[in-house]
Amino acid sequence: MKIKMLFEITIIMMLLFCTLPVSASDDVLDIFGNANGDDTIGAEDVEYTERIVLGLDDKTKFADAKYDNEIDILDVTQIELIVLGKENELTFIDAAENTATVKMPIERMVILNTDFAEAIAVIDERDKVVGVTHSMIENNRFFPQLSTVTDVGGWSAPDIETILSCDPDTVCVYAKWPGAEKLDDKLPGNMNIVRLDFYKAETLRIEMIKLGYLLDKRERTGEYITWHDRYVDAINKKISEIQDNEKVRVFIDSGGGKTFGRKAYSTGTGMHDLCVLAGGVNIAEGYVENYADVETEWILTQDPDVIAGLSYKGGYETNNNTLMKAHYNEILSLPGFEHVAASQNDRVHIISNAFAFAPHYPAALATMAKWFYPETFDDLNPEAIHQEYIDTFIGIGFNVSEEGVFDYGQVTGI
Repeated sequence: MKIKMLFEITIIMMLLFCTLPVSASDDVLDIFGNANGDDTIGAEDVEYTERIVLGLDDKTKFADAKYDNEIDILDVTQIELIVLGKENELTFIDAAENTATVKMPIERMVILNTDFAEAIAVIDERDKVVGVTHSMIENNRFFPQLSTVTDVGGWSAPDIETILSCDPDTVCVYAKWPGAEKLDDKLPGNMNIVRLDFYKAETLRIEMIKLGYLLDKRERTGEYITWHDRYVDAINKKISEIQDNEKVRVFIDSGGGKTFGRKAYSTGTGMHDLCVLAGGVNIAEGYVENYADVETEWILTQDPDVIAGLSYKGGYETNNNTLMKAHYNEILSLPGFEHVAASQNDRVHIISNAFAFAPHYPAALATMAKWFYPETFDDLNPEAIHQEYIDTFIGIGFNVSEEGVFDYGQVTGI
């Protein structure tokens, strides 16, 4: 039996090497079982853990595959089962930085946000989704299949009774929303709750790999990672060659503030991560945190090179750019903004929230990088990257050059 299992592991590892190439990324797959601390779990982890048991190598955190504070032969067996996709449970670090153990296999999911839903669509596990929130019901062009399943309410305050009526084994949510008092505390203790974000560029890659293990879709995930790395690594390489004192200074705008001025995105937000990856210097970093009001006078004194506005009025569900255009014109008409470098040099741009985040973010990253450094990225075609993603991973027959509203400004044409 042992020989048969090792033979099966060898065959699977050959397949994994073909589908999960080593990237320039320093991501560590924080699943218990990843004994050697890389971005995959395989035969090397079995061997490494065996050496730990024999006292030949130092213990590592994720070698404790059974998550019982001991590293022994049971952990070796658990890693072998993970490699084969036959484990009964899987323990990992979730997006809230908590340790979570889920029962496997996952068969019936309720998805409470569109970012997680898109990740599910990428790995083609839509048939396992039995409940979704209002936001997906309303997005029937992008989610033609998921928009037809049971509506379980709002993404931050779902209807618990309706969730239970779907008889799920797993509920998939953001790290922070909804909180435990609105979800975890009201669900049976034996139900899986998976908290992964899929909207932060800096963590999305490793979250996609985790999802591949959770749903045993590692080959499909490997195809996505190959696509992701091809574009993100190429952009990162060019950005790394730009000196810090030559980087563009960016204000990330989300409309009028609740109490004064404008709403800015800073550290701790997906827009900040995207801006930094595209080589921008977010002028709000160190001034405010997360998502906060800032004075228009302060923006004027900072004189940003680029203004990148985030709009909730575009996306896949509309072909009308009127509301994104209004956001653009609102920025240009702010008192004194005609003197800001971004305005004078036609470097005010708007991006749709439906485009900026989720697994298709490499296309949005390419868009933003081209906004920031048009000469450096003159050969980059964000629209083609976007279409390739839709055709390869989403498969909805959507033409991004003719449908949807994803960005607005001087580069893409008013």
